[in-house]
Amino acid sequence: MTEEQVRQLFVDTGAILEGHFLLTSGLHSELYVEKFQVLQDPEYTAKLCAALAERYKNENVELVVGPVTGGVLLAHEVGKNLGTRAIFTERENGKMTLRRGFVIKPGERVLIVEDIVTTGGSVVEVLDVVREHGGVPVGVGMLVDRSGGKVDFGIPHQALLNLTVPTFKPEECPLCKAGKPITKRGSRKI
Repeated sequence: MTEEQVRQLFVDTGAILEGHFLLTSGLHSELYVEKFQVLQDPEYTAKLCAALAERYKNENVELVVGPVTGGVLLAHEVGKNLGTRAIFTERENGKMTLRRGFVIKPGERVLIVEDIVTTGGSVVEVLDVVREHGGVPVGVGMLVDRSGGKVDFGIPHQALLNLTVPTFKPEECPLCKAGKPITKRGSRKI
């Protein structure tokens, strides 16, 4: 899929929203990407994940890992396309970890997948888990990078859709200063 096809899919499904949003990161933004408007359709999810897998098909990936929630679907579908296992991380007592008997073998080549990246915080947490268990991160595949290319994980990373969306600390937010009501979105804010 081309980036324009991915963008159009997000637009057609109503996944790109405009307003005043409180993001999972705690930052404010006038644009929000509601990935589940796309991911609720198995056909769209399969197409997007096949496109992510295609970008990493020559990296000898042995395991795909994604963070809960959207990362579960992505890891499964990308893993299916790459012919690998797929697991996910989740928070336990506020710390990202492996649960449910999941194992990362020492030296195992791991692709991390994530749905929407703004600051990259969740990806960094997943990378830490992978490394703590002896895995070798070979890349990060993202549906959407909304950082404007500012995220850097120290390893190769690619997004199907790249957006440059200004984000603001609450105390510096022009939308707040203008009195525009805020909508809380994201996994930790709803």
